[in-house]
Amino acid sequence: MSWRHKAFSAAFKAIALTGADRWGRGLAQGRGAVLMLHHVRPARSSGFQPNRLLEITSGFLDRAIRLIRAEGYDIVPLDEVPARLADPRPGRFFVALTFDDGYRDNLDHAWPVLAKHQAPWALFVTPGFAERTARLWWLELEEAIRALPQVALDLPDGRFSAPAGTDAEKQKAFDQLYWRLRKGPEASLLSAIADLSRQAGVDPVTLVERECLPLETLRALAGAPGVTIGAHTMSHPMLAKHPENVARREIVASKAWLEERLGLSIRHFAYPVGDPGSAGPREFALAKEAGFASAVTTRPGHLFPEHAEHLYALPRVSLNGLHQNEAALRGLLSGLPFLLWNRGRKLNVD
Repeated sequence: MSWRHKAFSAAFKAIALTGADRWGRGLAQGRGAVLMLHHVRPARSSGFQPNRLLEITSGFLDRAIRLIRAEGYDIVPLDEVPARLADPRPGRFFVALTFDDGYRDNLDHAWPVLAKHQAPWALFVTPGFAERTARLWWLELEEAIRALPQVALDLPDGRFSAPAGTDAEKQKAFDQLYWRLRKGPEASLLSAIADLSRQAGVDPVTLVERECLPLETLRALAGAPGVTIGAHTMSHPMLAKHPENVARREIVASKAWLEERLGLSIRHFAYPVGDPGSAGPREFALAKEAGFASAVTTRPGHLFPEHAEHLYALPRVSLNGLHQNEAALRGLLSGLPFLLWNRGRKLNVD
């Protein structure tokens, strides 16, 4: 675990020990929170798991829902969020559950838990994953480094080379290469990871087939009680790194693709990656222009009445796979970590 996540863990423990998750609610909690999840599946024993923060177990999901309900909070569908934010009368704190990308394990391991608790949830789907044409490049990078004893690439900004013989070396190589590639153009990132995948014998299409739901399963899921399908672009690009016409096409086409093939009105959108370097005011305006009722980012934070005027820049709270415990969940639901993260600001929409 990195120093950053060790600091988060210490903060969660401090909040729990002082009871700040209770007495600090009025200060930091806001009206509600949109929880962000990706994978839900059994814990893996492998020591090298650089994307582990993106997965939780079904047992933790079950405990999370039980705690949310025990605290007297409402679990609501995304369709209710705009109205709750606009209501001048403060109601009970609410939570909306969202899952990004469209993974098979959401159906296999998350849905049984959600159905047992009758908890509504939203699945943000990338059509390119359903069609096997888009790439899970962060998983490609993980699989390639897992297979290679040495990582060596010629990049536009110079050569990258790192040993990868042990789990610790693999983690270091992943972290260094991941963030170096994230700083540059997305085309360079995709090209570099494709090169590394070829070296390691990793097939990107096979990886997507293994991880993501196909169209026929999405059709069966569409319209199921408590399930909302949202759009997540056509191919999962970091939109802010692309020209406006490309970003617009990715947003608009994903809505149209899902509506045509699933026979549903697609009302909600999630920005891929979703941080300020991937989605900003231009993308917020494009999501509104496309006709969505709301759009969610990965910017951390709770929802306040002021967000009723910023429905296309809603923050989310990540259920992080590195912190699957009650102290972390209570800390996240208190809103206190985000009050500090956002330096006291309720809105983070710049």
